[in-house]
Amino acid sequence: MSQRATGSFQFTRWDEQPFSEIEGGPKLTHAQVSNRFQGDIMGESTLAYLMVYHDERRASFSGLERLTGQLDGRAGSFVLQHSGVFADGTVEATWSIVPDSATGALRGLRGVGSFVAREGQEQTPYTLEYDFA
Repeated sequence: MSQRATGSFQFTRWDEQPFSEIEGGPKLTHAQVSNRFQGDIMGESTLAYLMVYHDERRASFSGLERLTGQLDGRAGSFVLQHSGVFADGTVEATWSIVPDSATGALRGLRGVGSFVAREGQEQTPYTLEYDFA
């Protein structure tokens, strides 16, 4: 039976650098990010994003995030795979738990979720639908 985790996360570090720019084409960047999770998920994470900026206000991105902490009273870590878009100050993203990435008491964890972040927002709400195999 699937369970639902909710809460919020906050960026504690964002270091973004371009790695490919051409005249008349999209800019490619790489960001190293750290997050702090609260709510049903408690923990810290490290995240790497690859982004394609279509212009200054629109981008597409993908990323991998390792979260270490607790979920449902179980301690361990797991990896989230992100996919999303940024447009006019709003980020909309989905994520899924990478199969076989969970450790410790979280082994067997699987699931999908999402978040919406707005510019200037300190805390970003998340949802994660999950179960254990």
